[in-house]
Amino acid sequence: MNGNEFGRLFRMTTYGESHGEAMGCVVSGVPAGVELSEEDIQTDLDRRKPGQSMITTSRGEPDKVSINSGIQDGYTTGTPVGMVIQNKDARSGKYEPFITAPRPSHGDYTYSAKFGTRNWGGGGRSSARETVNWVAAGGIAKQVLEQSDYDVQIKAHVCQIGDVEAGPITFEDMLEHSEENEVRCADPEAAEEMRELADKHQNEGDSIGGAIYFECRGVPSGLGAPRFDSFPSRLAQAMYSIPAVNDFEYGIGREARTTRGSEYNEDWEFDDDGHPVPEGNDHGGIQGGITTGQPIYGEVTWHPPVSIPKTQTTVDWESREEKEITVTGRHDPVLPPRAVPVVEAMLSCTILDFMLLGGRINPDRLDDRSGEYDTDYHPSSPQNDPEDADTRATTVDED
Repeated sequence: MNGNEFGRLFRMTTYGESHGEAMGCVVSGVPAGVELSEEDIQTDLDRRKPGQSMITTSRGEPDKVSINSGIQDGYTTGTPVGMVIQNKDARSGKYEPFITAPRPSHGDYTYSAKFGTRNWGGGGRSSARETVNWVAAGGIAKQVLEQSDYDVQIKAHVCQIGDVEAGPITFEDMLEHSEENEVRCADPEAAEEMRELADKHQNEGDSIGGAIYFECRGVPSGLGAPRFDSFPSRLAQAMYSIPAVNDFEYGIGREARTTRGSEYNEDWEFDDDGHPVPEGNDHGGIQGGITTGQPIYGEVTWHPPVSIPKTQTTVDWESREEKEITVTGRHDPVLPPRAVPVVEAMLSCTILDFMLLGGRINPDRLDDRSGEYDTDYHPSSPQNDPEDADTRATTVDED
């Protein structure tokens, strides 16, 4: 099975199934000298994990991450960072009716058609549980960006659920308010309406779609290559990889289809430092597939969760029968609230990868001191520590 790796220099390779023993990933291309702990990664995993509220699945996963390589004395060593997250609350019995009778609009049939088999518990590899790996990798990317010389800030919030839309929101509003409610919407009044709408659909045994707005500030100009490695093409790949995403747009997005060129084009001017900048930012921080240095912003849309308890019809290819089924289990009635940290993680991974590719951050080491070996983060020898004499190796004379 291909398609389990994302990135060019900053690369994450993931493994695991929803009801398997564990989820995990290996992250290559992490520069040495980054201060990193499991707690740094756990923060965002806790934001993504199930069971946070009544509008998320009640599956009881602690999602505790364990780092098992690539760290020495609290700093990255430049070698691959391996991480494991154990599955603790898998209940596969409720998925047995769908082994040969695929659930509507899931990956059940398509996975079986491609591979001739599949791990069916909880949806297996097609489950959104796999994004726990992405958030773990994104936690590393965030630390690299935060400890670099660049002031990159990344934030997202739920801007719409059903027909309820958030009002005008600033970047500062998102930073300050998006984590204050279960919906993760920076508009408190809209958040309450969104929550009521999600509750309504959940009580009716149904679900509802929604969208996330994201914004990235401090991303330098000149990132991305024309055509197949353009910034928006790679960003779109990252967003469309998230399960249940139906649409992605940046800048003014779909409004461009009704916009005149004279309205869309933006004149150039000099900024305070004497650098050319567009007068506006309808392009969303990207022109010609390359970043302009202005804020990058856009929206990602999710279709409604397809695991719903309403009666539906399927066919069993083994018994050759048509069946009525009810999908039971623990499922989210709306996806964007838990997807906010996933979007932020994939933005972090994408931006860091481009910064490494563009030479803005040294791929080997964060301090950019090539050839220097006596660093603050290099491990010390206990033989040189008078207070650690018990650990010293001694020479034994042989007769």
